[in-house]
Amino acid sequence: MGAEIGSKAERDLRLDFFRGLALLFIFLNHIPGNVVSWISNRNYGFSDATEIFVFISGYSVMLAFGALPERSGWLVTAARIGRRVWQIYTAHIFLFMVFVAHIAYVADRFNPAFAEEMGIAELFEQPHILMLQALMLKFKPANMDVLPMYIALLLVFPLLLWPLKRWPLATLVGSFLLWFAVQRLHWNLPAYPDGGWFFNPLAWQFLFLIGAWCALKRRLAPWRRLPTGLTSALCIAYLLFAFAIVCTWLYPPWAQYVPQWLRRLLYPIDKTELDLLRLLHFLAQAYLVVRFVPAEANFLRQPWSRPVLLCGKHSLDVFCASIFLSFAAQFVLVEVSPGLLAQFAVSLAGMALMVALAWLKTWYLATEKTGSAPRPASTGGE
Repeated sequence: MGAEIGSKAERDLRLDFFRGLALLFIFLNHIPGNVVSWISNRNYGFSDATEIFVFISGYSVMLAFGALPERSGWLVTAARIGRRVWQIYTAHIFLFMVFVAHIAYVADRFNPAFAEEMGIAELFEQPHILMLQALMLKFKPANMDVLPMYIALLLVFPLLLWPLKRWPLATLVGSFLLWFAVQRLHWNLPAYPDGGWFFNPLAWQFLFLIGAWCALKRRLAPWRRLPTGLTSALCIAYLLFAFAIVCTWLYPPWAQYVPQWLRRLLYPIDKTELDLLRLLHFLAQAYLVVRFVPAEANFLRQPWSRPVLLCGKHSLDVFCASIFLSFAAQFVLVEVSPGLLAQFAVSLAGMALMVALAWLKTWYLATEKTGSAPRPASTGGE
């Protein structure tokens, strides 16, 4: 998430675009009962924006740090990654403080139900315990599960980088075996007050490592050796199958057409442990994107795509803002008006503020480098 990517020559604008799109989708999806969230990919298949985000994060981390051991050594590489972990951790804790303060104020002043719904009601009874648990990433209010997962994945990445570069396939197989064990044994990290992490890092590490492996192999591109026509047809067929199943969730009378044996195979499609159906759904989408959207695609350089690119380029800042803005939007819909016009208004306003933040960050970084304020570009690293 927001790892610095080496040179402009290496930068693939598809990463920024789809990461930015995922951020906008996450914001919309975090607003309960929001009709605008129907534009997001979660309504048309088994996977959602989280898979996009985690895969691109793994890819970006390998681009940012993969060549560093040869230049500066493993100790410096680990220190640089550790510095990034610390940046994300402090961003998470700052976001936690602001987010909880906002929820507490709204719950006290307007509607106590917000505290229960956002998972912070116990904070009023045992603030010292919950604050400590939050610092250890075990207590997480609603919608604040993604950053702790990413912190955990990035924290162990220095240990995985060395074997990944020397034995990439074996490392990927080991990652798969851990993911497979989680599916069967349900290992997870402990959460507070009970249960495990909503995004289980022991499972999601597999998608993160797939992203890192793809970045490592991007010049060889072994996926291009697959039979193009057959692989594309299978991917499209699976996406259509997933869409058909999702339609039965949206319109329950159609569920009678799903055979009982198929239901037993499909359900539950678990997000916490990154169910196989979700993983395959994302990989099918990713293959088709790589197949049909070239890195030099013209739309990536069109003015209309620039706001999305800017959001993807400054993903950490924009993600943190999206969490705060999604609750603000929820408050407006509950306390002011739940109507269709209000849903469009809060959605568009929130996305506009996210883009404005990304533009401001780009402008500020440009002034730091040049001492002037040039117009923000859609390319280049943070």
